[in-house]
Amino acid sequence: MTKKIFRSMVITAGAVLLASLIIIMGCLYEYFCGVQEQQLKDELSLAAAAVEQGGADYLASLQSDRYRLTWVSADGTVLYDTQADAAAMENHAQRQEIRQALLAGQGESSRYSATLLEKTLYCARRLDDGTVLRISISRATAGVLVLGMLQPFLIVLVVALVLSALLARRLARHIVEPLNQLDLEHPMDNDTYEELSPLLGRINQQRRQIDAQMQELQRKRDEFDQITGNMREGLVLLNEKGVILSINPAARTLFRTGSACVGQDFLTIERSSDVSHALQTAMEQGHSEIHTEREGREYQMDMSRIESEGAVTGAVILAFDVTEQALAQRNRREFTANVSHELKTPLQSIMGSAELMENGLVKPEDMPVFIGRIRSEAARLVTLIEDIIRLSQLDEGVEMPVECVELYALAQETAQSLSDAAEAKSISLTVTGQPVTVHSVRRLLSEILYNLCDNAIKYNVPGGRVSVDVAGTAEGAAITVSDTGIGIPAEHQARVFERFYRVDKSHSRASGGTGLGLSIVKHAVQDLGGTIRLDSTPGQGTSIRVTIPEKENE
Repeated sequence: MTKKIFRSMVITAGAVLLASLIIIMGCLYEYFCGVQEQQLKDELSLAAAAVEQGGADYLASLQSDRYRLTWVSADGTVLYDTQADAAAMENHAQRQEIRQALLAGQGESSRYSATLLEKTLYCARRLDDGTVLRISISRATAGVLVLGMLQPFLIVLVVALVLSALLARRLARHIVEPLNQLDLEHPMDNDTYEELSPLLGRINQQRRQIDAQMQELQRKRDEFDQITGNMREGLVLLNEKGVILSINPAARTLFRTGSACVGQDFLTIERSSDVSHALQTAMEQGHSEIHTEREGREYQMDMSRIESEGAVTGAVILAFDVTEQALAQRNRREFTANVSHELKTPLQSIMGSAELMENGLVKPEDMPVFIGRIRSEAARLVTLIEDIIRLSQLDEGVEMPVECVELYALAQETAQSLSDAAEAKSISLTVTGQPVTVHSVRRLLSEILYNLCDNAIKYNVPGGRVSVDVAGTAEGAAITVSDTGIGIPAEHQARVFERFYRVDKSHSRASGGTGLGLSIVKHAVQDLGGTIRLDSTPGQGTSIRVTIPEKENE
């Protein structure tokens, strides 16, 4: 502001100074020129009268450095000149003022010097004897006067500049100081220049609008943070240059970064070439998708370009944890393949035996063998289908009645039902522990006991032992089924509860197992909210402990 005020004052002072100089110089110059011309005429009149009386003697007696008198004859010959030798001067007959005087009695003219710095005025009068008396005077031109005024003009200009600078600084301080003290938070409470009232009114109105917009923006920001903060999916917002504008907690966990990454380039926290290429593709084509694995989990990243009024303003990255879906899909494919294989094997045996019998290729004495094979394979097929149906029911979470179950008695019932299978392999099956009553699902508990005991018998050695121990715990009850069977190698122990997984497929085929028993146990325990633990040593046996919590009475 100081510069603007100084510039305005300098321009104004300069304009006023220049205008004053032009007006004063013009008016005074014209005025004094008129006075000088009149004085020249008066001097000529006096000189003419004196020459007519005294002739050349009068002219010779004159002593004047300002005026020059020249006496010219009618033919233009110079008779006398007060400042030059008349005999050496040229004929003046063609001089304008001389011709006018000879013709009209008086004549005037003016001529500039070669440098245009001096102007000479001439006045001539015809005397009674026909001669012409001319008087002349030299005077400075306006340009010479201006040059003469240049020094004082520059002095005045410098003084004006200094005064303008001082006044501009002081004036700017007086103007700006009240402005700097304005309370823009309360514009209408300021006591300042009256001229600022309309401006302060608009500022007050805009401030209210801005406050309302900021409150609305903050509300939306809080809503956005709450929504994105509770999202399980990772969300990252980028601008058109790939700089992070917002990142929610799930995304920070996924990319192993903190909230300080906001404002940084996304590639500084994610250097994967696949992700970088997918982001570039999204910016160019509008959308891209990529699957990546992080710390044993699988994620799907959807990247979409954000546009506004036809221009790209950024991108959004959504990261979904698809580990469970991928695992479920993988299990579904494996289950389908395993079911197809498990169903195909007994069906092929049944169809082969039936085809041989149908074509009469079986001897009558071998007929019972083939019929028994068909029956055993059909029974195996029925068992497999029942297990598959049971697993499907467990997957669907079908509600089952909850009742009081006495586990020790249920374990004895299970042992009784499997006694024939145990005797067939000379295996002793015993139940130990104490009566324990839990509020739970009888059917699931029965399936857990049956499948654990059935597996312990099938994968045991002839003459081995299977023991079932029932004990009470602080949370409910614990069932431990131990055997002296073939055991499970350590590398297989984590997978024995998977569907159709078999450690020794040839032994499983021989024992007639479906590969679903332990999977049914696992799902049943999960439905009851319990836990399962397996301890096994190859060649020594296996122990499986299941803890069952109390269910609420519904």
